[in-house]
Amino acid sequence: MHQPNNNGNYRQEAMKVLSDGTKIGEMEFVKSLVPQIIGHGGAFMFWQLPDGDEKNLIVCNTGALMHDEISLEDSKIGFVFAPFNPDQKKLFFNADLIFRFKGNEILDGPDLNNTKYVINNSNKASESDQMPYYSTKKDTTIHPGYLELVESSMEVIESGAIEKIVPSKFRDVDLPENFDLLKTFYSLCEKHPNAFVSLVSSPEVGTWLGASPELLVSIDSEDKFKTIALAGTLPFADGMNLKSVAWTQKEIEEQALVSRYIINCFKKIRVREYAEHGPRTVIAGSLLHLRTDYEVNMKEVNFPQLGSVMLKLLHPTSAVCGMPLEPALDFLQKNEGYDREFYSGYLGPVNFEGESKLFVNLRCFQLFEKSARIYAGAGVTADSDPSNETEEVEMKIQTLNQIINS
Repeated sequence: MHQPNNNGNYRQEAMKVLSDGTKIGEMEFVKSLVPQIIGHGGAFMFWQLPDGDEKNLIVCNTGALMHDEISLEDSKIGFVFAPFNPDQKKLFFNADLIFRFKGNEILDGPDLNNTKYVINNSNKASESDQMPYYSTKKDTTIHPGYLELVESSMEVIESGAIEKIVPSKFRDVDLPENFDLLKTFYSLCEKHPNAFVSLVSSPEVGTWLGASPELLVSIDSEDKFKTIALAGTLPFADGMNLKSVAWTQKEIEEQALVSRYIINCFKKIRVREYAEHGPRTVIAGSLLHLRTDYEVNMKEVNFPQLGSVMLKLLHPTSAVCGMPLEPALDFLQKNEGYDREFYSGYLGPVNFEGESKLFVNLRCFQLFEKSARIYAGAGVTADSDPSNETEEVEMKIQTLNQIINS
């Protein structure tokens, strides 16, 4: 349940958005609010959970807090945005204001009379005023061709030093002149109902938009811990029978490595009482993956800090980095040729309505003023075919590029 703060009571029977009582739709409300947040130097996080029918918006007016590690148990209500590099600072945004939406209606939010925001229905803000924070730093590093990077990864794997490496790449694409960030967010929500769809914008990180299929850590209101092993990629077409999907030995082994990585994390902290379900085939937009679910009752194992401990152990998972972690991470940092920044990091709400749900930042865009950077990667093992891995990454990039231009 939302908690009140100095900005007013979150729970109201009906939030009066306009002073004259005029009702306003969800998208119009957000479009009116966003430029004001930016104008006051604030940040916002807008998201929809997998299989959810509500959207949530957090406004942070107090700046990001930098942490070496995230303590889920000790955190206030807020949102975490963490980079891929586990040694870098994780950002936490306090929830100074919270809004909830469903079916184009505003379910609840703070009393705006007690805030600095005024929602109007005139939609007269200029195009520049409606822009969120855009990154200005453009990576100019000339990184190796992806095929060559995969081949280098396989050479290391064949030497026996590493079991799996997940090399990635990015591509900068021009935004169409009529590109509408909020419409694209809503389109992602519609096309990826099984994903964590998010729009994060702040002075510290710029603007990121994504639809992640991969849960990293979840703590629900009943103190149930959950995480998943997600790996393997195939194209999905309408009408496919998921029970008859044929996975290759390479994809099965790749997913098994992620599962073993999670189980090894449990072993490190001597947690043996966990439920395991899978692997099974799941849909993620236009792609298919293999997924195994893991669950622990934190009360039964008497481990209230399990979420924070596992978060530190899991990130970055073998699904986005490799296995073993240290040599795989070292290889990527020396050979990928660019800084992933927040791609394949993690993000999500913390202690929001009594639950924390953090996801790996996959299927994402980093927004610049007139272009978007699309990130993608593929898991490489001893059974990999370099051409197939390159095609998989191209497929992921094209899928996201189509969203931008749709």
